[in-house]
Formats: sequence, C-alpha cells, structure tokens
Amino acid sequence: MKRILTAIFLAALTLNEVSAQVAYPFSDVEYSVEMSGTLSNGDYSPFWLSSNKYGLSSEEERSGYLRVGVFRSIETDSEYLWRIGYGADIAMPVNHTSPFVVQQLYADFEYKKVRLSIGSKERGMELKNALLSTGGQTTGINARPVPQVRIELPEYWTIPHTGGWLAVKGHLAYGLFTDDSWQKDFITFPDKQKYTSGVLYHSKAGYLRIGNDNRSPLSFTGGLEMNSQFGGKMWNVGRRLDDTSDFSGNYVKGDSGIKGFWNAFVPGGSDARDGDYKNVEGNHLGSWVFSLDYQGQDWSVRSYLDHFFDDHSQMFFQYGWKDMLLGFEAKLPDNPLVTNFVVEYLNTKDQTGPLYHDGTSTLPDQISGRDDYFNHAMYTGWQHWGQSMGNPLIISPLYNSSTEIRFEHNRVKGHHIALAGNPTSELSYRLMYTHVKSWGTYLLPLIDTQQADFFFAELSYSPHRLKGWNAKVAFGANSGSLLGKSTGATISIVKRGFLTKKTTDCNCNME
Repeated sequence: MKRILTAIFLAALTLNEVSAQVAYPFSDVEYSVEMSGTLSNGDYSPFWLSSNKYGLSSEEERSGYLRVGVFRSIETDSEYLWRIGYGADIAMPVNHTSPFVVQQLYADFEYKKVRLSIGSKERGMELKNALLSTGGQTTGINARPVPQVRIELPEYWTIPHTGGWLAVKGHLAYGLFTDDSWQKDFITFPDKQKYTSGVLYHSKAGYLRIGNDNRSPLSFTGGLEMNSQFGGKMWNVGRRLDDTSDFSGNYVKGDSGIKGFWNAFVPGGSDARDGDYKNVEGNHLGSWVFSLDYQGQDWSVRSYLDHFFDDHSQMFFQYGWKDMLLGFEAKLPDNPLVTNFVVEYLNTKDQTGPLYHDGTSTLPDQISGRDDYFNHAMYTGWQHWGQSMGNPLIISPLYNSSTEIRFEHNRVKGHHIALAGNPTSELSYRLMYTHVKSWGTYLLPLIDTQQADFFFAELSYSPHRLKGWNAKVAFGANSGSLLGKSTGATISIVKRGFLTKKTTDCNCNME
C-alpha cells in the first residue's frame, strides 16, 4: 500500500503544474456510500449473489459491508488536453476474506488519448455486457482488482489514412498480487500445501476494430489478451516425477528483476520445477476475443467468441479450438419489458486432451495436452483472494472441498441466459439463469459428474424525488450437487452525490 500511495503522489506532483493550467483537479468530485447485506441458507450463498462483483462479495451464508468512496471521473476533463481522474474506495465487510478492504485506490493521468493509470481500480470487460454476461475467460470482473501501473489507449484510436475504417486500443500493465495473508490463513498445512507471497502480475492486450459507423452498420473486432504471474516466493510446489535434478520442491524464489519482467512480457526463461524439460518462466495464459456487431437505428445485435489458452498449446490452431465462450447479445428498441438479452455457451472440457508428454530419446513425440486451466505447478493459479480472475463458472478456490488453493472444477460446460429491462424511469430489473456441468479436472476427475443450476433476479429502484439514492433487492438460488442447495437475498442501499462541483469555461487548445 505504501508503494501504491508513493507512486500516486509522485505522479501527481509531476503532472500538477501542467494539469493546474488546464483543469480543476478538485472540481466535480463525487462520493458514494453503500450498505449491503446478504442472508441465505445452505452451504454457500447463492452463486450469482456473490459472483462478478470485483471480489467484494462472500460465499458465506451471511455477509455484508459498509462501503465509502470518493471519485473524480477523468471524463470530467474531456474538453481538456490533459485530464486527471482518481478514486479511493474502502469497505468494512463482515464474513469476507478480510475485515478491511481497499477496493480501489488509483490515479489516472491522460494526455490526448494516452492514459497512465496507477493503483487498484475496477476495470470492465471487453466485448461483453458486465451486468448480464457470465464473464471473460481470462479477464473477468469476479476478483478483487490487482494494484498495477498501466499505460493504455482506453478508447479506440482511429488509424490515420484508413478512411475511418480501422481503430485500435490496448494496454500494458505490471502489478502485485495482495492476497499473501489470505493464502496462509486458507490452507491448513503450511508445511505441505502450496502457497505464495510477493507474486507479480503482468497484463497486456490489443484490439483492432474494422468498421465505420458513418458508412456501415456492420463492424468486426478482434483482440488478444495475455496475462501472467511471475516472480515472488513459492512454498511446497513439489517436483516432477521425471526430474533427475537436485531440486527439492520445498521452496522457490522467482525472478522479480528486470529479466523476470522481460520474460513476463515476451514468454521465455524457465522455472526451477521444470527440471530437465524447460518450459517458460511464470504462469502464462490468455484469450483470443472476437465480436461481430450490427448497429440498427435504435437497436443492435452482437455475437462474440472468447477462446482461452493456457501456455501455447491452445494459442494457435495446432490442436483445434474446442474450448470457448460463445455469446449473443441483443439491445432492443425502447420498451417497458426487455431492453437487453444475452445467451452464452461455455465449454472448457477439452483442454487439448488428457495426455501430456515431453519428448525423450525413447519417445521423441511432444504431446501438449492436459492444460489444467487456471491451475499452475508453482503458483496458486489464476485467482486473487480466492476468487477466479476469469469466468466464475470455473469454480473459485473459495468453494473448495479441501483447503488447497487450486481449481477443482475447470472442465465444465455451461448454458446461460439473461435479460434486463426498465419498466419505468425509476425501476430496472435483471434476470439470469445458468446451468453448469463439471467433470472435475484431468488430474482429479470426478467419478460422477456434478451439475448446478443458478438463478438470479434483481430489482433496482432510483426514485426521482430522492436524487442520488438507489435501492436494490436481489434474490438468488442454487440447486444441484456442484455447490449444493441454497436460497438467499441481498439488499443494497446506495447514496451518490457531489462533494464539489465547479463549472468553468474551457479554453483547452485541443489538437
């Protein structure tokens, strides 16, 4: 936390002199106060009451929090050449993974279209509806934000001399996982079970959009998202059965230096546990994402695909793409019944097949199967504070029947349908239903498959007479053998408003 605050302070000092001449960094500051409580029965809280909430949720039967935030949107300075945004968002939860949560603490500095973002910030998904989708395969909204330093093109930039037909956006980021204390609290046998500390985070993505809104209603977007875990310290990682080196498997210190940062950016190097069969350093994973959009006069439709890959075996077409998230979204003309509609199908069962073999002198063929999505031999997997950082239908370690930090259900198939509407200008609603079936993992398959049905209904009320107030009541239910049966409800009350507000004339000299 000291490092984050120092970085934000130094960046603010660097840009203060420039920004003060073109913007008012302490104007239009908003506040948010929220109280939320969940009550349920069963072994766990209903799935959709606790998923896709940026990790500020709990799987416990009874939980709640008081949340206070102060924000300044960078869009406030949209007319200026230099733009500044920031936020501080803390929560005091009950029956969560920690009793005090710094959910967001960040500062954004933007010049023209390039943004530097420092700190912990809730970031949305690309090409998916955050309220209705099950979530991205690699980059979702299910876990707590990772504090990071990030440079990005947050909005699409039109490539010159393409007639407005090509536009790009993307980002590059490095950060630090913050769940070290939670890992040691979660496991039962610290001398035998794997845990880590000081693990570093890397993320990069690029997207290309082909289309011109002024000339065609049809557009296509394709992108590549890549993430990795590297550096840090790891305990009880074990050793390969075919390893002839003197590696004990008890303790490993990853490379957190310049070379480690480079190998996270361009996969290279090797891990100590690789033994005689060198792979690459760290845990690398990602997604290819695509969407095809059609924009009508007051309606639109989108079909999208999110293909996950672990290491390199599914990155290209060598083994075929059988695992993916397929989705369809429709935004309907204004009406009091349904305004948005989403259908998704998820398959992660294949994972390049059940066989893995490194080539040897007696059997030189390389078989790169048994990918074991979200798990890793040395790191505790693609999770943060026990929650999946990708799609939550790959059930998070918080739900484990054991106290190991690993994903016990990563071979799944899921069907999902969701819709939303605005019956009145004060009322809105969401409905979701999901069916998921699990085969466990290749390493620990289930003897009998387990299934679950997740139902969710939410009603939101924002009265005109009480400006800035919003109340939500959500009902959820689980059934099936995967997470057991449960029913429950969440009530949330939010008040938002401005701490400061100043309107000025702008002489921005925009270029």
